[in-house]
Amino acid sequence: MKTIDCYYSVRSVYAYFGAPRITALAARFGRRLRHRPIDLSQVVPAAGSLPFAQRSQTLRAYQFGRELERWSEWLDMPVILEPVHHYGDRDLPSGLLLAAQDAGVDVDALSAAMLTALWRDDRDIADRAVLAEIAREVGIDAAPLLDRALAPDVQAEFAACTADAIRLGVLGSPSYVVDGELFYGQDRLMFVERQLERGAR
Repeated sequence: MKTIDCYYSVRSVYAYFGAPRITALAARFGRRLRHRPIDLSQVVPAAGSLPFAQRSQTLRAYQFGRELERWSEWLDMPVILEPVHHYGDRDLPSGLLLAAQDAGVDVDALSAAMLTALWRDDRDIADRAVLAEIAREVGIDAAPLLDRALAPDVQAEFAACTADAIRLGVLGSPSYVVDGELFYGQDRLMFVERQLERGAR
């Protein structure tokens, strides 16, 4: 089955906004979403952009303030502009997604639930117990997956996802790769759709 490679941070609000639509597009065109969690603290500087903390207050207020309000209203997806748990560990939640993907469980649902838990409900996705609850809510037994999440081979896969993103020139989260074409941002999903239509001909 052909894939859509989805590069994103587990803590990305724009990945949250894009998750329902990229999942729907994958289902519509018979593609498998391949989840590629990345460490944005490495990817963004490698692309020549400033890390979030170094951007101007004006830019941050626009991109992660008013723009979030607009997208939230447009997509009818509630969002907390400054969740307490925005910052935190990426290794455990990223490893959980990769372990879930390797196990063949519904990683699409798990990923969307994790992003929603953070950006709608301000839950701590670095907490093992919280991750277990989120998984249960979408019908997944997280215990064996959490036991694998920090294993060296799973964390090596997380590092490989980040390295691949840098090699491909990923600019930020989310980014989608369809048939070798890179699309940055959930606001480019109409172009992803067009690429999928071309591939289906």
